[in-house]
Amino acid sequence: MKKRLKTRIGRRQFLRQSLATAGGLTLPLYIRPSALGLQGRVAPSERIVVGGFGLGPRGQEDLRNMLEEPDVQFVAICDAQRERREQVKQIVDRKYGNSDCVMYRHPFELLAREDIDAVLIATGDRWHTLASILAARAGKDVYCEKPCSMTIAESRALAETFRRYGRIYQAGTQRRNIGNFIFAVQLVWSGKLGALKTVHANTLPPATTHEWLPEEPLPPKEEVDWDLWLGPAPWRPYNSRYVRGGWRGFFDFHGGGILEWGSHTVDLCQWANKADNTAPIEYEPVGNHVHALYANGVRLVMRDTGWLGLGTCSVRFEGEEGWIETGDTGRIVVWPESLRGEVPVFTEPGTAPRRHIRDFLNCVKTRSQPAANADVACQSHIACHAAYIAWQLGRKLRFDPAKDEFIGDDEANRMRSRAIREPWHI
Repeated sequence: MKKRLKTRIGRRQFLRQSLATAGGLTLPLYIRPSALGLQGRVAPSERIVVGGFGLGPRGQEDLRNMLEEPDVQFVAICDAQRERREQVKQIVDRKYGNSDCVMYRHPFELLAREDIDAVLIATGDRWHTLASILAARAGKDVYCEKPCSMTIAESRALAETFRRYGRIYQAGTQRRNIGNFIFAVQLVWSGKLGALKTVHANTLPPATTHEWLPEEPLPPKEEVDWDLWLGPAPWRPYNSRYVRGGWRGFFDFHGGGILEWGSHTVDLCQWANKADNTAPIEYEPVGNHVHALYANGVRLVMRDTGWLGLGTCSVRFEGEEGWIETGDTGRIVVWPESLRGEVPVFTEPGTAPRRHIRDFLNCVKTRSQPAANADVACQSHIACHAAYIAWQLGRKLRFDPAKDEFIGDDEANRMRSRAIREPWHI
């Protein structure tokens, strides 16, 4: 979209040039209405041209929602697995009634296309930061599924890169654009719960394993490019379970259960606490939970138990005079009872990405910042990573959000980053 806007000519100029070329003769000229943006269609020059990286089940759900937007033209898919490439091509070609969607195996092939404005990234977690940074350097805007990073260092590199290159980034933390969660945050801000005291984030059990799955025969590179699938992660023997989505729970590929759901729920707690530009300053593990403290005195509890059953990725915000809890079902419970008459009925599930995708597309056009931009995602992910480090070490940690450093704990500070396998680098 952006590149073609610079070079297009107006309709009148086009007609004048056409007539001049014809020697002044009046010739029949037919232009499809869709090419002029008529009949409710978006003109090609106004469409956002999109490519995709690693679109599995969640990524394909994002894709289907994106394809419903009239100003999106999806043109290419890149994936290390042939089966996934073909699945996405089939979805896209069926939507457009042609066979134009191009398949690539290597990300640089897709990123080299100057006609692509934005990329949808839904690879495994190990690739999220690197793919996003490569896209930004190539001049592309990015919608990336969560978690957005594997470490504190990656989180900061992501935010700095998108700020430096002036690209638009939207983390796939779509609950920032879901009605019941918006209502809960706005109720906190209204002061009707009193001064905010504690925010609760629904997380999963934190543990990951350092074990490897048994080695299996390596498939042909065209079927599964195993080296490319691993990307920046450490090398390990091939096992088909990894590429079928079974990589979760393995430390080399996954940031653990706090990050898995906390990238959504800690993010909402940060938002409610007006802490999008910072992170907690203390983290203390309590069993599978982590209790954290912000500099403004608000407490953050990351826990996997004790919820009211309002759906996955629940949050609870407690003030001095009341509380509210909600989750992915859209249902809300509030106290005191006098507030219940103010609660609307919400039916959109917390997993629905349509509004979040629309927010991203609008910002691609206006160049304004979307709800879950790179700076917002950076800070909420840093909070999750710091909590997981405290849980792994089994001790209370103090943290300086201004420096992204743990205070007086060298072991914890060494865990802020991971080695990246050559030739990849950030």
